[in-house]
Amino acid sequence: MTSPFANSFEAARSTPGSVRKLRCAVYTRKSSEEGLDMDFNSLDAQRESCEAYIVSQRAEGWTGVSDRYDDGGFSGGTLERPALKRLLAAVQAGKIDVIIVYKIDRLSRSMLDFLNLVELFERHGVTFVSVTQSFNTKDAMGRMALNILVTFAQFERELIGERIRDKVAASRKRGKWMGGWTPLGYEVRDRKLLIHEADAERVRAIFRRFVQLKSATLLARELVAANERTRYGHLLDKGVLYKILHNRVYVGEAVHKGTSYPGEHEAIIERKLWDQVHAILKESPRKRANNSRAQTPALLKGLLFGPDGAAMSPTHTRKSGRLYRYYISQTAMKQGRSDCPVKLVPAAELERIIIDQVRRLLQTPEVIVQTWRALRKQSADASEAEVRSALLGFDALWDELFPAEQARIVALLVERIDMHAERMDITLKIEGLTSLSTDLQPQPFQQAAE
Repeated sequence: MTSPFANSFEAARSTPGSVRKLRCAVYTRKSSEEGLDMDFNSLDAQRESCEAYIVSQRAEGWTGVSDRYDDGGFSGGTLERPALKRLLAAVQAGKIDVIIVYKIDRLSRSMLDFLNLVELFERHGVTFVSVTQSFNTKDAMGRMALNILVTFAQFERELIGERIRDKVAASRKRGKWMGGWTPLGYEVRDRKLLIHEADAERVRAIFRRFVQLKSATLLARELVAANERTRYGHLLDKGVLYKILHNRVYVGEAVHKGTSYPGEHEAIIERKLWDQVHAILKESPRKRANNSRAQTPALLKGLLFGPDGAAMSPTHTRKSGRLYRYYISQTAMKQGRSDCPVKLVPAAELERIIIDQVRRLLQTPEVIVQTWRALRKQSADASEAEVRSALLGFDALWDELFPAEQARIVALLVERIDMHAERMDITLKIEGLTSLSTDLQPQPFQQAAE
């Protein structure tokens, strides 16, 4: 494609005194800010060369514009540069005829970005010139040479990136801190991680408390309620909590692409405590709840009654080293199983059914309204929305509760369970429902962690 200015240059040569004035903008860029405060820096050197080139083309009508387009401390791998944006705005407004740079990689190190810029210049009739590489974009030969040089500029940039990545990997293998977000409990001095003792104690308290609760959900509720935050101001919610519990920096390790190496820094968490936490984390929340329930076999003790009104008591047996739990009718135990329509029921299955039914009941509008009305007798400030939020939130929380808490809440909510041959009747405690929303509130983290 022939530049729109080619005819202008020819007309200027053939008709003395009729040279068209071409407005020339100089663009300079330096990747780092180092040396920019000097009286004569790299940007000044680039500008001086470009302005000298404009003077050499004065016979062609070239004259520099008064605006300066200098980007100091900006990478050529991105177009997000303030001076470049101003320059492009001037091009689109028709205020520039020629753009001059010291080298083409001052404009861009990305081939794709550079080609897009050249297309933009051509659409607006702007010529691009590199003073040290002796070509411009007004003819096909110049554009071809330009594309070749941009390809090598991008190749150089990718090589630099590879060298940087290799250096980071080698440093991490030696256990060095390579920057990024500073983990809670540490501070950075002279590019090294040093323990910040006050924050380190907070981290230790978090790990110890997790071992006690065995629940990230409950611990996160305590941390958020206590307004615990990182040094960057982020709330210690469940997402941030999991990152802390999985961060191997706390046991003195440096990690690169999933592989751990001994770190230069001092550990905050002892290996024994770390292993306890991760033994818990390896199990899913539901599995932890099921395992814990197996260790607390009397979840429905005192609440379950048979068709004749007699209590059903927990019992168990072992076969081949495996524990089997049941609820058995007192009538069957005392008078023989033939006289009882419901003699023996598997405990795990029954507990699952009861818990699922209770969780469903707590979400029904009738129970929510009943609970709210009962609660208003104790506190006029109670709102239906708060009661609904507490009861609906309980369902999401249940699988994260530890065994003692599950057993206590079942006893709090359930008055009795009557077993019949073909159905079960569950009677809830209204007073238990009214206290649930406040009873499940977490204790303050500072107190819990002591």
